[in-house]
Amino acid sequence: MAAGESGRDGRTRIAPIAALLTLSLLWACAALRVDLLTSLLPDLAETLPYLERQVLPLTLLSIAAAAIALARGAQRRPAILPAMLPSVWIGLGLFTLPAVLVYLADPWIPGLTRTALFTLIPVFSVVFEPYLSLPSTQRLRGELLAALVAVAGSLLVFPVATPNSLPGAGALIAVIAAAASVAAANCHGTAKAVALDSDRAGQLAAMASIAGASGALTLAAASAVLEHPVWRWSALAPELLWSAAIELPALLLLFWLLPRISAPRMTTRYVWGPLLALLVGVVGEHAGRAVQPRTWLGLALMAAGAGWMLFAPREESRLSILPLDTTKP
Repeated sequence: MAAGESGRDGRTRIAPIAALLTLSLLWACAALRVDLLTSLLPDLAETLPYLERQVLPLTLLSIAAAAIALARGAQRRPAILPAMLPSVWIGLGLFTLPAVLVYLADPWIPGLTRTALFTLIPVFSVVFEPYLSLPSTQRLRGELLAALVAVAGSLLVFPVATPNSLPGAGALIAVIAAAASVAAANCHGTAKAVALDSDRAGQLAAMASIAGASGALTLAAASAVLEHPVWRWSALAPELLWSAAIELPALLLLFWLLPRISAPRMTTRYVWGPLLALLVGVVGEHAGRAVQPRTWLGLALMAAGAGWMLFAPREESRLSILPLDTTKP
């Protein structure tokens, strides 16, 4: 069981749920990102290339988390050193690999299709959790079915066309692989965070700093190779503002949640984020216009699946899985 996630009756505590929904709301703001930046800073409307844009919030995360770790005295703890490699893997799996795969697939996979495919992340998380998390945990009955219901709802809302070329099929596989990478890194990060000792705040901050730094450095290298990085202040200023105001708080919440909520529940943010953005769009852009019944059905299924995964009580049980190491009895 993730520390602090549930009481004896398996119900998730209010604080992690509120933090997760706040994180999802911050990510939902990405749908309004261009409009907000243009209205707030009309003279600074130039945007950065995709991979370079990912570097800024991760750099801020690394700096902020390092400051927290130093304030907690984490630099004096030898236990931080063995956690460095797992933290690097978390950064690569959670940030670098998905971003690079999405960038390579972008010419063939539109943003809305990518959003729909990323609702597979909770499905992968449910499947991976028994192998990448602690052997004894709380399980939610019908969790995989709920995750699949949320995916079905997203397919009703977002257009997902069948690829008609080999590069298109490869791009589709790349985005699905990116979703699997996020799910695996999330499960791994949750297990490592739960296993931290009594100085959890300092060690968790160190983990976030190392993961952010590994993601920022590798994405900066990928941007230098694959893109034409932009260093003009007119492009950097609004991105720094957005990263500091929206993305940094979201990333800090993400790592704060790791030891407090299970990996499948954590990954419902990939359903709640687009769901909240869609609801804002329905209230705003479609005010006074009829919304298609298919869209309402999709929104209802997404809310039902993610809601069951997040709010339904879990049962304490020891996972029964096939051992990965077949050399042991």
